[in-house]
Amino acid sequence: METIVLGTMGSAVLQTPLAESLRYNAPGNLCSWRPLNAALVEYYRCPEILAGFKLVGQLSPDAGYFRFGQNSICYGRSTSGVRTRQPQSAPYDVSRDVGHMGETALLPFDPNEIIANLRMERYASQYRQAALGRVGRHLRNFYYLLRPALHVSVRQWLQRAYLRDWRQLTFPRWPVDTTVEDLHQELLLRAMKASNVQRVPFIWFWPKGASGCLTMTHDVESKYGLKFCPQLMDMDDSFGFKASFQVVPAGRYHLDGSYVAAIRGRGFEMNLQDLSHDGHLFRQRDEFLERAREINAYAELYQARGFRAAVLYRNPEWLDALHFSFDMSIPNVAHLDPQRGGCCTVMPYFIGDMVEIPLTTVQDYSLFHLLGDYSLDTWKTQAEIILSKNGLLSFLVHPDYVIEKKGRAIYLELLHYLRDLVSQRGLWCALPGEIDQWWRARSGMKLARRGEDWEIEGEGAERATLAFAVLAGDHLEYQIHTN
Repeated sequence: METIVLGTMGSAVLQTPLAESLRYNAPGNLCSWRPLNAALVEYYRCPEILAGFKLVGQLSPDAGYFRFGQNSICYGRSTSGVRTRQPQSAPYDVSRDVGHMGETALLPFDPNEIIANLRMERYASQYRQAALGRVGRHLRNFYYLLRPALHVSVRQWLQRAYLRDWRQLTFPRWPVDTTVEDLHQELLLRAMKASNVQRVPFIWFWPKGASGCLTMTHDVESKYGLKFCPQLMDMDDSFGFKASFQVVPAGRYHLDGSYVAAIRGRGFEMNLQDLSHDGHLFRQRDEFLERAREINAYAELYQARGFRAAVLYRNPEWLDALHFSFDMSIPNVAHLDPQRGGCCTVMPYFIGDMVEIPLTTVQDYSLFHLLGDYSLDTWKTQAEIILSKNGLLSFLVHPDYVIEKKGRAIYLELLHYLRDLVSQRGLWCALPGEIDQWWRARSGMKLARRGEDWEIEGEGAERATLAFAVLAGDHLEYQIHTN
């Protein structure tokens, strides 16, 4: 676990060889050339010459699970050891095969491929296939056909039965999986050791040196939730928070321009949630493309820049058909969702031209109605893990589930806790659209040498902060640069 050290840092004079390029053959990226340090440079926004990697051998033709250190489970190809079909099968630890040649770190896997596999949930294709296969499709169709007539207690019983094995799932890690962050830190650590470098400059993750980010979102499920939204905005406003409301554009309730204007007029954000919220959006490719055209038309009508899929049913490989700037459909760990998986990161990232803003905490519905937990314990535990990685605290609280007194009381308790957390930790409170704009701006910034110092260049650089990753024994510490 890294620490944040605030203080004045001097300059760093660093020289390491350029990273070697490799043909990257991960799904969706056939025949493209990417240096092995590409994901690391994109994550830290550090100078490219500061992280040199080379493969130690030929990548395996098969993909599977293996370990990189004690805690990081990876999925993909490797040059050594064995790869298993299941993450719990005590996979081979490839960290024993890492070495260095001169100032270049030798790796037994391609970091770009492994990180992409996690973020895109490629390891979880079996879950998606089960959901989209013939049996899974018929069962899901039957459930959603009957759902409007089912009492909430019946729905909860069925959902609990379906998710009954969630505690036995070992990957992704519950309650928060930070494998992507752990990989980046370990890779940078090894590159620095190989190059005998003590400090690496990078562009800090959040504006103005904020130690982390907080965003609140509300998915409006029904006409009752829609009617409760003004009161929910009052609650958020009373604690100084603004949130994003995701609305269903067709089929669930009547939506008009005055409602959208009322949300935005109060400084809140409005985005789209699915099309009709029937659980069928990602059922079949042709059907998805047809619905995507309707969703894109609604996005243009309401000038919505963000999207979330209903029930978090998703296929990251299809998102390019949607004309949004950002998506919010991928959970960090999805043990309590109908579609299992998770992106294993607590930071935003790009899927093509779209920014993915992952859901990093458990939904209120899952907490209240599946676990029967009306406390802040799980949310607090998740917050501590996420902020230990300087990550994004993203919440999904439905107006429909905080109408009743018990749910409303715990939400007010959550807002009180978050207000104190923001003050104590120096968090950046932002709407999803603001996170999208920042992440795009940061991705265009670069570090340039100015004599003995480093300077951030690019649009929005005045909001950015210079930081350093510093060797502290066998781990890294992040230090914010102050003038």
